[in-house]
Amino acid sequence: MTGLRIEDDSGAFAAQVATDRHAMLVENVANQRDRNAFQELFSFFAPRLKSFALRLGCDAALAEEIAQDVMVTVWSKAHLYDRLQSSVSTWVFRIARNRRIDHLRRAAQVTLDINDPGFIEPASPDLDPVDAISGAERDARVRAALAELPAEQLELLKLAFYEGLSHRDIANRLDLALGTVKSRIRLAFQKMRNKVTAEDI
Repeated sequence: MTGLRIEDDSGAFAAQVATDRHAMLVENVANQRDRNAFQELFSFFAPRLKSFALRLGCDAALAEEIAQDVMVTVWSKAHLYDRLQSSVSTWVFRIARNRRIDHLRRAAQVTLDINDPGFIEPASPDLDPVDAISGAERDARVRAALAELPAEQLELLKLAFYEGLSHRDIANRLDLALGTVKSRIRLAFQKMRNKVTAEDI
């Protein structure tokens, strides 16, 4: 019985040492942008994250993507880690669960269709035929402008107008800076305005 207790204590001690080391490595990444520390974290966690994602039902490609995404987040958000709040392992796998939920939400969303009438103002039945033609031309320009937007800007417009999310909600969902969300949406609108009004000038 004494031998078993010693073995248990030894295992607990080793686990605590590993926990403390991982916390130190994350803090080194946060404070010094220590690439060697990050490499050690990556070597330890990346394969475990992939296995975790596979157990959650992801295919191999998505599991690899989630693992890579989580580790990129560890590098970029290391300054947010607090060893007093949780272990690195708890923090990292919480990020992984959130990424999995994000993927499930995106997969469940309808793919954006640039011909969707939701983007086009419906024509009034009382319109003059000339006005109706003008409106149809404008609709075509709107669709063309949407088709030319970069994917990241198109995604933001979808979240803002299809799902009615605020800029802050979009930033939280996509893990982007609020300023980045605002500037991308503003740029998307400017591109569309230029495209739609170009032939009217």
